[in-house]
Amino acid sequence: MTQPNDRPQTPAETWRELRRGNERFIAGEPQHPRQDVEHRASLAHSQRPLVAIFGCSDSRLSAEIIFDVGLGDAFVVRNAGQVISESVLGSLEYAVGVLGVPLILVLGHDECGAVRAAIDSQAPDAAPLPAHITSIVDRIVPAVRRVAGRNPDAPIEPSDVDAAFVGREHLRDTVAELLDSSEMISDAIAAGTLAIVGANYRLFEGRAETDIVVGRI
Repeated sequence: MTQPNDRPQTPAETWRELRRGNERFIAGEPQHPRQDVEHRASLAHSQRPLVAIFGCSDSRLSAEIIFDVGLGDAFVVRNAGQVISESVLGSLEYAVGVLGVPLILVLGHDECGAVRAAIDSQAPDAAPLPAHITSIVDRIVPAVRRVAGRNPDAPIEPSDVDAAFVGREHLRDTVAELLDSSEMISDAIAAGTLAIVGANYRLFEGRAETDIVVGRI
């Protein structure tokens, strides 16, 4: 996959390429492709990324390393807890509509601080959070309430809530909201030129596990 014509073209080919890179990373045998001086120079005036990756800002979630890709391969959008916003939608629509990526990867992970904060925020004695952090945490709270099996006003004991389940539910909420909020993205999926994969990254083993797929993979 060193020549432009050899690069994956379809959503399925792209996801297979990313999975192969992740397997190299897991095995401790990364190739660090397309990180040389010549390739850097070739990208100076244009880009043609393989994938758009929307993930959490967590310092342990470095997508280019996890999937063993190089310069110009991944159009990456990140914020704490991977929550949808206008800037996220605009960035992903740019990746699809202008750059022509065939795949959007929504990447969550275990031990997420934003998920933990959302769970803890529902305790009866929870201290108020700063306003901007609250705006992120509040987007994850619906997943917390569903996992806890509580109505919107019932108190929650954080130690009784499985953070892994909350993270999975929030990942699925994020994918659903992305589809509901962007006609461009939904139309591209319907046309078969785009797919979305929601995956959870396991910090200890380094594996990105597929959780949800929308489109043809």
